[in-house]
Amino acid sequence: MNRLSFPTIAVAAGALLLTAQAYAQQGPGPVPAPMSSFALVPGVPTAPTYAAAELDRLLQPIALYPDPLLAQVLAASTYPSDISFAARWSDEHRGLTGSRLSAAMTADEERMEPAVQALMPFPSVLDMMARDIAWTHELGNAVLVDRGAVMDAVQRLRFEASQYGYLHSDASVMVTSGPYIEILPADAAFIPVPYYDPFIVFGPPRPGVIVSSAISFGHGVRIGNAFAPWGWGSTSLLWPRHVVVINRTPWGRTWDNRLTYVHPYAVRRDAERRAESHDQSQRRSTHVHASHR
Repeated sequence: MNRLSFPTIAVAAGALLLTAQAYAQQGPGPVPAPMSSFALVPGVPTAPTYAAAELDRLLQPIALYPDPLLAQVLAASTYPSDISFAARWSDEHRGLTGSRLSAAMTADEERMEPAVQALMPFPSVLDMMARDIAWTHELGNAVLVDRGAVMDAVQRLRFEASQYGYLHSDASVMVTSGPYIEILPADAAFIPVPYYDPFIVFGPPRPGVIVSSAISFGHGVRIGNAFAPWGWGSTSLLWPRHVVVINRTPWGRTWDNRLTYVHPYAVRRDAERRAESHDQSQRRSTHVHASHR
């Protein structure tokens, strides 16, 4: 068994001391552990693990998003520190759409990851992620640790919703059948944002529930060429290979390279932006919430 060197132990001890000092200054209440420091200590495991049932609960709120939107949400969730700011910015610019919104995003040059900026046209999605930032943080952790397991959980949930009769094609989306269930916009330029209650659509129909209308794809956002720099129009999910494609390029951010990974977006990145360390957050294995309630 490898032994930690004295400098390694000193780093870990220093991180614990910082945590204790933060606790003393802030008083009772949860204090985030500086896991980014531990992530740099060789031999100390930091990546969380998720059982299949836990992933299912975690993915329920977004499993029925159309594939392009789901791909963007999965990528954005790995940068949770940008989500709250992006939600506020999006809300403040709610009246802007299309090329006007894209122009405002470019002009403001906000120091946010392109993965998060891609969701600016979807204020309801950003708001959902910002209101439960602990869930967003945990989703991002799961994506970084095992993207394949996350995508498998989505497929399990889609199969359940389809099996019970809730998930089907309509005027807004095309739903394919096995071995992998894809949800694709009927109009590639119009991305519908579904409304559904996870407590209903992932279980047997209950008395009084109208199965055919339990999932609504009636509202959405028209995405034109103005948003191509953020990957729209060339975003997809390759289910058999567990690959997320953004801007025609496989998205490869993982737990191991999260401090240095650079997205393959066409938009300019702020070179001085601090790398997102994506520290672990408190686990909440029973988390479930309705989508866009």
